[in-house]
Amino acid sequence: MSDYLNSALYGWYPYVCLTVFALGSLIRFDTAQYTWRSGSSQLLRKRQFRWGSNLFHVGILVVIAGHFAGFLIPDWAVDWLISPAQHELLAMVVGGLAGLIAIIGLSLLIHRRLTDPRIRATSRRWDIAIILMLWAQLALGLLTVPVSAMHMDGALFVTLVAYIKGIVLLHPGVADLLLGTPLIYRVHILLGFTVFLVSPFTRLVHVWSAPVWYLGRPGFQVVRSRQSVGHQARNQSLTVADLVTRTRPAKPAGAKFRQPVTGD
Repeated sequence: MSDYLNSALYGWYPYVCLTVFALGSLIRFDTAQYTWRSGSSQLLRKRQFRWGSNLFHVGILVVIAGHFAGFLIPDWAVDWLISPAQHELLAMVVGGLAGLIAIIGLSLLIHRRLTDPRIRATSRRWDIAIILMLWAQLALGLLTVPVSAMHMDGALFVTLVAYIKGIVLLHPGVADLLLGTPLIYRVHILLGFTVFLVSPFTRLVHVWSAPVWYLGRPGFQVVRSRQSVGHQARNQSLTVADLVTRTRPAKPAGAKFRQPVTGD
């Protein structure tokens, strides 16, 4: 790969993706809030949806948290605790297990969406495209595990960490760090930024609205007892007196009723 192409793909392209991700999400939230949802189809094939969704979300949340913790925590906060080689082994084990759980769950969701005619009929092209992209990204991440096992000295892991931190901290020339690294890592990084690029135009925008506040919200339930419902129904029922009163003609203003004359 030429130096120019490497700089374009791993030096400029990440910032294009992150900019579109941030501004595109903001514009969509401001102009099309009704589309700001995941488009759930959980009413159909609930059991497979429940297993697939739970496995995928648990696994992907661990994967995302591991990437943030592994790549963005300052070196001084980690080096005193574990070495780069140990850090790499931890990332391989935890990330590998979480990625395996996530890809199993996502495979169930893909099978459900593609094989059920009712769900397929309500799916947009981007719905299918984004879950296939996520599946490919998880598969690439799992394929990096055996490659990392061949570089257990920690040098490759340090290089990847330096690249991600360089992107976040706007360091110039960080793309040069990826020259000579295994192709599987570069494809994994490229597809990861592409997921950020297309997210504002897909159902993935709902990640901004994760309902984490539900965890601390006090629960309540509105209940109407049968006694109160029956009492209200009785109060609303009509009696004969009500019918006579409602059907009696209204008394004209200022009119007086005379007592009926009875015969002697």
